Amino acid sequence: PRVELAWAMKAHQHAQVYFNLISSVEPKFLKLTQVDERIYEEFRRTFRNLRVDVLDPEELKSEAAK
Repeated sequence: PRVELAWAMKAHQHAQVYFNLISSVEPKFLKLTQVDERIYEEFRRTFRNLRVDVLDPEELKSEAAK
C-alpha cells in the first residue's frame, strides 16, 4: 500500500506540472505532437459542423449526429 500511495503522489505531482505547462500557453500556440495539424484537419473533415466551444449532449445524441 505504501508503494502504491507513493506512486500515486508522484503521478499527481507530474500531472500538476504538465497541467501548469499546457495551461500557461495560449491554446492556438500549443502543439502537443508533430501531427497536430493533420489530426485537426481530419477531425474537421469528419465533423464539419460540430461546435467544440460548447458541447450539447442532446445534440450529440441526435439522429443527425449519429
